[in-house]
Amino acid sequence: MARKKQYNEDEVVEKAMHLFWKNGYEATSMQMLEKEMGINKFSIYASFGNKHGLFLESLKQYKSRGLGVLEKFRKGTNGVADIKQFFYDSVSSNFKSDNIKGCFVTNTYNEFSEKEDECIANQMNSFMDNLKTIIIEKLEMDASKNEETITKQANYLLLAKHGLAAAARVNTKKEIEDYIEMVFKNL
Repeated sequence: MARKKQYNEDEVVEKAMHLFWKNGYEATSMQMLEKEMGINKFSIYASFGNKHGLFLESLKQYKSRGLGVLEKFRKGTNGVADIKQFFYDSVSSNFKSDNIKGCFVTNTYNEFSEKEDECIANQMNSFMDNLKTIIIEKLEMDASKNEETITKQANYLLLAKHGLAAAARVNTKKEIEDYIEMVFKNL
């Protein structure tokens, strides 16, 4: 007879997510995960297969938490103003905390950019493609923009979003706000 789990999977994944988010995948050891999650290695392997499986669950949980912000962005009808608001919304929770870690998806994208991890690469590429598609849809709301301008601005904004996510790890609220304002002033 299988033993009943003595922990809530969502709660331990949440704890693991914060640890991966703060330290990255490589710098997070199994011992750190055991301590943070309050469960042993056997339980981690039994529930998630391995550290990689736990990381994927953490990434999945992070992305599901951000669905509200992404859905608000997708449903917006104000073009560039929606993109700007998305930039603010994507970092606003960091303004309330001294424990700024940037964007977990962007951190993962950066950490795994040189690694051959097909599963994570597929998730990251899917997320970035989706984000770029929404940005393009918002830019297309301005009929004065041609296709070339839209493509260039979408690439610019996607890169600016990466920069924003990285800056959110170390910069002040004022510096972040100035960055966002300058991104859109230069658009």
